[in-house]
Amino acid sequence: MKRKILFSALIGMALLLAACGSAATPIATAAQTPATVATAAPLALPTTVPPTVAPATVAPATAAPATTAPVSTPTGPANLAVGQNATLGSFLTDSNGMTLYLYTQDTANTSNCSGSCAASWPPFLTNGAPVAGTGVTASMLGTITRADGTTQVTYNGFPLYYSNQDTTAGSTNGEGVGSNWYVMTPAGTQK
Repeated sequence: MKRKILFSALIGMALLLAACGSAATPIATAAQTPATVATAAPLALPTTVPPTVAPATVAPATAAPATTAPVSTPTGPANLAVGQNATLGSFLTDSNGMTLYLYTQDTANTSNCSGSCAASWPPFLTNGAPVAGTGVTASMLGTITRADGTTQVTYNGFPLYYSNQDTTAGSTNGEGVGSNWYVMTPAGTQK
């Protein structure tokens, strides 16, 4: 405690001498004395003297980077398959096991999901007639032409989409989102 008082007094005197502008007493000598005390007891800095430490720079919090379903310009026909889990049972997937969804705001063979909607729910596209895998009813497969000229796969008249929240095969994070998005069953209905 005595060191804190002594240290505070020395700093106060140094500041007073500096303010008076006395040429007879060099400021550097007065400033060196507290440094010697501070070195002898580094944790004894008084709380009334703010430390001269540069403020820390903290990067702003950012959301995890958005991930997207494996959608790109298709190089060939889309292949449909059937996936399943204990909660939802069987549902349609692409050939890589990525879950496919229907949007309840679509009408028969018409997509009402474009712009920011399509960024979150990328359409399941094809280049050529889609192919039905095991458990998929080939007669329910179809296509529509989107406003941007791409060809989207339909099943039982419903345009199919990925969810950009699904990052691994079999993920069903889009199920029930907004009470509008549901996995598509092999029977051609929502879950």
